[in-house]
This record gives sequence, structure tokens and C-alpha cells, in this order.
Amino acid sequence: MGGFYVLFESASGYCLVEVVEYEEIASLKEEVQASVQDLKKFSRMVKLKAFQPFANAEEALENINAISEHMVTDQLTHFLEANLPSVKKSSKKQKDFALGVIDASFASAVQEASGFPVRSDDTVREVVRGMRTHFIHFVKELGGGNIERAQLGLGHSYSRCKVKFNPGRSDNMIIQAICLLDQLDKDVNTFAMRVREWYCWHFPELRELVSDNFMFAKCAEFIGDRTTFDESKVEKLAEITMDKVLAEEILKRAQTSMGMDCSEIDMRNVMNFTKRMVKLAEYRLQLHGYLLEKMSVVAPNLGTLVGEMVAARLISKAGSLVSLAKCPASTVQILGAEKALFRALKKKGNTPKYGLIYHSTFIGRAATKNKGRISRYLANKCAIASRIDSFIEEPTTKYGESLRSQVEERLEFYESGKAPKKNIDVMSAVAKELAAMREEAEGGEGKKEKKKEKKEKKS
Repeated sequence: MGGFYVLFESASGYCLVEVVEYEEIASLKEEVQASVQDLKKFSRMVKLKAFQPFANAEEALENINAISEHMVTDQLTHFLEANLPSVKKSSKKQKDFALGVIDASFASAVQEASGFPVRSDDTVREVVRGMRTHFIHFVKELGGGNIERAQLGLGHSYSRCKVKFNPGRSDNMIIQAICLLDQLDKDVNTFAMRVREWYCWHFPELRELVSDNFMFAKCAEFIGDRTTFDESKVEKLAEITMDKVLAEEILKRAQTSMGMDCSEIDMRNVMNFTKRMVKLAEYRLQLHGYLLEKMSVVAPNLGTLVGEMVAARLISKAGSLVSLAKCPASTVQILGAEKALFRALKKKGNTPKYGLIYHSTFIGRAATKNKGRISRYLANKCAIASRIDSFIEEPTTKYGESLRSQVEERLEFYESGKAPKKNIDVMSAVAKELAAMREEAEGGEGKKEKKKEKKEKKS
């Protein structure tokens, strides 16, 4: 028994069709493209071999998730074994039939799992295109809008599943927070300079006394019109500046200032803008705290290794924590320096040694000749940390602390030549420590339960 079979995965179940005119289809692809739209011609080319519907929406979602990840479920394996000719592994004869699968990667997975000869080419794609067009004519029960409802329901479930994938590790919130934080840094700096320039027309001496932009804006907001600033307000100003001597000096300068006088409406506009700038700066601090909190949950080891801000920028640049975990160390090293890399490749110059990881303290502490070496080593540790954070079940900073100590030892090795510890020894030690901590926690819970049982028995 031989032939050519094609697997069609629909929203309602698995379908297997047998291609009757195999040789003609294989040799006349252009005619197939025109004939697949005609139901009569296509019905002569293929015939329905078997159809196995999904029992419910959960089963359909499970199978479609497996297909998208190029995995073969037991249900699909049993379906193919029940409806395809048997294949003897010991037989040395060439297989006289073939199974067509539209996706090449999934075809390889099916062949490995089942042992059937599988192919994926233009002919298979044309047959599947025809099946999509005329599927309800082969399976009559799916007519009357049933197939459309199955596709809509499965599409919503699949999209919802992808959006809710790993909800505990909300790295999307980190990406949005770090992007907003970078934008706020630019905006707050621009607005602070505007407050300085605007208010200094009225009180220019304050610029010399208060250098910090945020403190200057808070002082300007409190003082307002310098002509109304007197000794009764010095104590409150001292609380803002945390320096009583500075507050008294500001009072003296305000009484002898050479600045221009402002009308009430002008001063009101200056104060309104100053208050908004102060509120924005305070929100920036609040957002920074929120980002640190999120990083301690989502990527504690990566944050411990290179700092929360650098780690958040790496995740944002990669697109997600999982995407960063999939990147090799060489990609992590130059992440953020893509323009410099392509410019160097185009002009055949030196490629960049580092990207976003340059903002880590380790690169700055290394000697000039060792910056490239430490950046490669640090990128390697970042790749390990991101993979641990991505796939570990219980978040911990132990691995990040160990990786950070390894980088410190590597910096010391470049300076003194002292050999650092091997990575496998460090990782094994951390794994043993975590296992011991887990056993202690479980033992403590067991003792508490035994005490409760004894008390209940006594009572």
C-alpha cells in the first residue's frame, strides 16, 4: 500500500487527506494552483482519509499550542498511526508513501516522533490551500458557520493564552517603566532648566546658592515672590534645603536682590509651571522605586549582577526577558550598539566592544586594555543570569550575587593575576545552598504540623 497523504490542522480537529493524482500534481504545479479553487477538480485530486475532531476548546488550545512550538502531541501521533500505512523500522526498502506537512520545522518534529517519511514543499502547500477553501465540503458537519465559530473561539483563546503567558513575570511592565523613566529624565531636565531661566529673572542670586535643579525648583515654589519672603518662612525653607545657614543666606540675598519685579499674573504662571515640574520630578522618583520593586520579582539575578537600571534596559532592548535569555553572550555584549556595529561592518572598521552593559560599574573600573575582555566576561554572566531568571521557579538573588563576585574576581585577576573560581564550582555551591535552605523550610513546616497534631490529640 502506498500513496501521498497530507495533514491539515484545522481549528476543529486533525484532518488527513489522500492525494489520488499524486504524479500529476507533483509535475503540474501551475495547473494545481488554478484547479484548487474549483471544487469539482479538487475533489478528483484528493479524498478524505480520516478526520478526528477535538473534544472541547481546551483540547483544541492544547494541540494548537503544541503545533506552534513544533511539538507532537500523543493525540496526533495516535491519529497518524491509526490512519497511515505501518512503517517497519527494520525494513531497508524505500518507503512507498509520504506524509505532507505544511510547516518544515513541524514536519521534522513529526518525522522524529512517528518515524513516517514526511515532506514539506510547494505541492503540500497547494493541497493545504485547497483544503482550507473547500474544508466544509469534505466535512459536512462543519457547515452552517460551525467552522467559523471554531476558528474565532480558538483564535481568541490562543491570543489570550499568549498575552497571559507567565503572568507572574510581568516584564512588559518593566519595559514600559524604563522607557517612561528615560523620557521623564529628559523632560524633567528640560523643564528644570526652563524654571531656572524663568525664575532667575526675578531672583538671579538663587542660582548661585542652590545648584541642584530639583532643589532649586522646590525653593522657588516655596519662596514665590521674593518681596513677600521674610524671617517667618526661614524655618520651613531650612526644612526643604536641610541647611539653616543656606536658608538664612537666601533670605539676605532676597532682600538685596537685583532681579526684576514681576506682576501678580506673571508670578502665578511661573509658580504654576514650577509646581508641575516639582510634581513630575516626584513622580519620577516614585516610578524609579516601582521599577526597582518589579526588577526584584522579575529579574532579581540580572539586577543584582549589573544593577536594576542596566538590567531593565537590556530587557527593553531585547523585547522581553525570554528573548534576552535566548540571546547568546556575543549579542548581549553589543546590545544597544547596533548602529556602531553595522557602521563598522560597512566601513570594515573595528566593531564595538560593548553596548548597554557599558553603563555597568565593572566596565568603568577596568583598565583601558581590559575593557573589551571584561565586557565579554560580563556579557557571558548576564546571559547566564537572564536564563536563570527566565526559567527558575522561585526567584532568588543568590545566583546574581555569586555571578557578581565572579566578575569582581575576574577584575582582580586582570590586575594581580590571582586565578578566579571556576563557574561550575560556584553554580554547584549556590544550588546546594538553595537546596539546603529548601529542606530547612520544609522541615520547619513539618515540625509545626506535628506540634499542631499533638495539641489536637491532647485536647
